[in-house]
Formats: sequence, structure tokens, C-alpha cells
Amino acid sequence: MKNLLTVLVIMILSSAVSAQQSHFGKEITEDGAVSMNELIEKTSDGKEIQIKVVGKIEEVCQAKGCWMTIEKGDGTSMRVRFKDYGFFVPKNASGKTAVFEGRAFFREVSVEELKHYAEDAGKTQEEIDTIKEGGKALAFEAEGVIIKD
Repeated sequence: MKNLLTVLVIMILSSAVSAQQSHFGKEITEDGAVSMNELIEKTSDGKEIQIKVVGKIEEVCQAKGCWMTIEKGDGTSMRVRFKDYGFFVPKNASGKTAVFEGRAFFREVSVEELKHYAEDAGKTQEEIDTIKEGGKALAFEAEGVIIKD
């Protein structure tokens, strides 16, 4: 009976731990993750870097979970796409904390692409029609993601 109780406690604790975070793509750990502020500082020269970052998920693609945006802390966000379109994240992950590893870089984003992302996010046609210009943006291609509950 004592052994059964021990096994039951271990199973409950294991399920509680696994419920606290989910992995997507390449298996990664949280070790060495930097904040969004540190990422912005490290990319201030415009060069591409390999890095692990932690941040709050602002929005997730509502079509498939094929991208997420992370709050940068200045009222803007950074779009995170997933390497080779190889995995997706849950569409209900907005507001959760994510740890993601991959490459950060700057890229030109067209009006058409921004409108496509707005559509994926479930924005109204009125909101989509307000998008009038693209520009250069900090972007991220993640190889692996951890989403913490």
C-alpha cells in the first residue's frame, strides 16, 4: 500500500510538472535565455545572431499557430516564425511566457505580408485596411520553443 501511494504521488507530481510547460520543435532548455531588452541590445548593430530569448506572447496565428509575436517592451512586438514551417504553437498561447531559440535578424516586411499576418491573427477587414506601409523589423526564426503556463 505504501508503494502504491508513493507511485501515485510521483505520477501526480510528474503530470503537474509537464502541465507547466510544453515543448515545440527542437527540444531546448531555459538555460541561458536572455530578455527581450537584452536581445534588442545585442542586435542593435543590425547583425544576425543565434540566441535564446524569453518573452511574453502577445499574439498567435489563429489560422494554424504558425507564428507568434513577442512583446518588446516599447509598445511594439517581434514576430517569431518557426524553422522550415516544421512546427506550430497552440493558438491559445497569448499572454503566456515563451522561451525560444534560433536566429534573430532584421528583414524588410511588405504591406502585403503585414496584411496577411493581420488576417491570420483574426483582425477585421477594417483593421487590415489601415495597414499602409511596411518597413524593416526585428524578426526571429525559432528552432525550438517552450511555452510556460
